[in-house]
Amino acid sequence: MGYSNTRYALLVACTWMGFATQAQPQAVLTRHVPAEVTTGEAVLLRPMPPTGQLRLNLALPLRNEEELDQVLNDLYDPACPFYHRFLSVEEFTERFGPAEDDYAALVRFAQRSGFIITGTAPNRLVLNVTATAANIESAFHVAMGVYQHPSEPRTFYSPDREPAPDTSVPLWHITGLDNFSVPRPASLVRDVETQGETTGSGPSGNFLGSDMRAAYYSHGDLTGKGQSVGLLEFAGYNIADVDRYFSKAGQKLTVRVTGISTDGSSLRCAGKCDDSEQVLDIEEAISMAPGMTEVRVYVSDTSDVSILNRMATDNISKSLSCSWGWKPADPSSDDPIFKEFAAQGQNIFVSSGDNGAYKKKSRFIYPADDALVVAVGGTDLKTDGAGGAWKHETAWSDSGGGVSPDRIPIPKYQTAPGVITKKNDGSKVYRNAPDVAAEANTDNYICYNGTCAGGWGGTSFSAPRWAGYLALVNEESVSRTDSTVGFLNPSLYRIGLSAGYASDFHDIVRGDNRKYSAVKGFDLVTGWGSPNGTDLIEALTR
Repeated sequence: MGYSNTRYALLVACTWMGFATQAQPQAVLTRHVPAEVTTGEAVLLRPMPPTGQLRLNLALPLRNEEELDQVLNDLYDPACPFYHRFLSVEEFTERFGPAEDDYAALVRFAQRSGFIITGTAPNRLVLNVTATAANIESAFHVAMGVYQHPSEPRTFYSPDREPAPDTSVPLWHITGLDNFSVPRPASLVRDVETQGETTGSGPSGNFLGSDMRAAYYSHGDLTGKGQSVGLLEFAGYNIADVDRYFSKAGQKLTVRVTGISTDGSSLRCAGKCDDSEQVLDIEEAISMAPGMTEVRVYVSDTSDVSILNRMATDNISKSLSCSWGWKPADPSSDDPIFKEFAAQGQNIFVSSGDNGAYKKKSRFIYPADDALVVAVGGTDLKTDGAGGAWKHETAWSDSGGGVSPDRIPIPKYQTAPGVITKKNDGSKVYRNAPDVAAEANTDNYICYNGTCAGGWGGTSFSAPRWAGYLALVNEESVSRTDSTVGFLNPSLYRIGLSAGYASDFHDIVRGDNRKYSAVKGFDLVTGWGSPNGTDLIEALTR
């Protein structure tokens, strides 16, 4: 059901606490050069070979962004007539995507610059190209260099200054000009020595994904029927590991797993490739929603933009998950795509990390601290037995959480009275994370790299678990309203401040992440807590 121009023109603007971040000036061209290059902390070793080829994503800015922010507020305000009446890709592109003439001009610029066009996008936000270093230097008026990484034993490439393209249309961002920050699994750790009490149904009491379904949903009838989950991955996977997992668990795998290479990257994990992150995401999402139609695994070994924009333009998976972290030169660079997710009724969960509380210079946190995603922290769960119900839960000591290291402004949904308090010690200026949490202790069993083992943990587990849970929510929501629930944070914070909070969430009130403590209500270790079965589903879909 679309959000037509005629209907919008008749609408008296609705206001609510819910969506856009606090207003601030926004440059048309985002930052690209790592701070370490600008300050000289990274030492220039040599020029980049002129024939070296890079894969780039050229992104144009959105149009009518103030109107888009109002539309997003209306879509997530229950008092507005357009609540949850999400846009299609075509409607979003017509109203807020770059103009056709501007996209055509970008194509001409790329061709004139000697770039090879490898992909176009239906929303006209992104143009995929390959280019030599020499052509990049000429087109963007930069010098491409090879630098010594100041904190890792490797070199990286980067431009020496901000790009200044000779094009008639402004660019929003150019992805792929550097590899200073290589994405890594946000939180994937193994510890078989300090597991303590384990209550799962896997070997040695380790948890299987099916234990999470029993603990967080119980034994209801929802299976995710008609829904799919999309996974963001920076490497391929081996389906044999997924098959092995469900075989070892004694469970039947009926969910289709579809790999999508967004830029020509390999879907297969071979040689030195480690598929542990990729396959655990698949295993956990399916275990929570074993009757969903499909898991869509989006793969690029270089570009988050390539993945995110394909997720948006496919607009098939309404529940998305990312268990990776990186440090972009500009943390606002992905926001146009995140806004398209929200406008189309898509939601992305992101692991909050496994190094405890955030520090001012924490790396590999983004995109968990972006205001347009749902950040997922970690807990230590105990059930009443193998495959049993939820018993109690404490904060996992390594759960990532805190105030945005990227200094992302606090979103409106966190400014409502009762969210940030003296007890949780959150910021009233910057984004606070996580928003929710789930089991992440090192007592989980997975199959990966041709083997299976327990003792695994991290918020790499909690994000796909929430993504699977949302598939259950969306199944119920579609049956009631013919619509998914979209970006969750406006609803999660409204529920958290409501009288029904105690029955909708497992409020985690014990434990800490070595700086912030779990307290009653919202906190910077577990957010609002973990899902309380059908009660939260009812609250999200009523």
